[in-house]
Amino acid sequence: MCHVIVTCRSMLWTILSIVVAFGELIAFMSEDWLIGKAKNGEVDNRTGGHQENRPTLGIYGRCIKMPQMQDPRRDTLCGPYAEHFNEIASGFWQATAIFLAVGISILCIVAFVSVFSMCVQSVMKKSIFNVCGLLQGIAGLFLILGLILYPAGWGSQKVVAYCGIYASAYKLGECSLGWGFYTAIGGTVLTFICAVFSAQAEIATSSDKVQEEIEEGKSLICLL
Repeated sequence: MCHVIVTCRSMLWTILSIVVAFGELIAFMSEDWLIGKAKNGEVDNRTGGHQENRPTLGIYGRCIKMPQMQDPRRDTLCGPYAEHFNEIASGFWQATAIFLAVGISILCIVAFVSVFSMCVQSVMKKSIFNVCGLLQGIAGLFLILGLILYPAGWGSQKVVAYCGIYASAYKLGECSLGWGFYTAIGGTVLTFICAVFSAQAEIATSSDKVQEEIEEGKSLICLL
């Protein structure tokens, strides 16, 4: 008989798992990992003055300001600068893309499985929460490796073009870090929090109170 078990801790773990997976995916796809050095743009048709442009650069994408555009909603041109994997700015960024992609893939799988943890608490006699927690820990390690290697690619020609001649490995030059990088770091921290919190979700769904509800024949168990 299938028992649907919902507890405050298991629901919180499920929600956090989904948020982490989407957050890391959005960060990976973002073009706002690096904010380039300021450039004096052309005359802004809307204000009549010179507009300062700060292009942004992601792992495989970039955004460029186009002040000559009449529509303010279309004055930023974004898209991938690398059409193929080997065109990514540096070997370090290629490694970063691989590690992040693997980590995010694992997180997405866990997020999908976590939705069904309300009615499936074990797989092959192993707690689904413990298995998912272990996978989240592994995903976190992949994310850390990717984030450590990412600054090593700041010396590439692509980054130097955005950040100036003083940019080098682990030195930003005239650039600053964008929200994409900080989101990836925050998501990595939350990944390990989820991994630890999965143990609490397991404890909550296997508590004596839950067992009593099961013995009473209840199929829907909600403990807040």
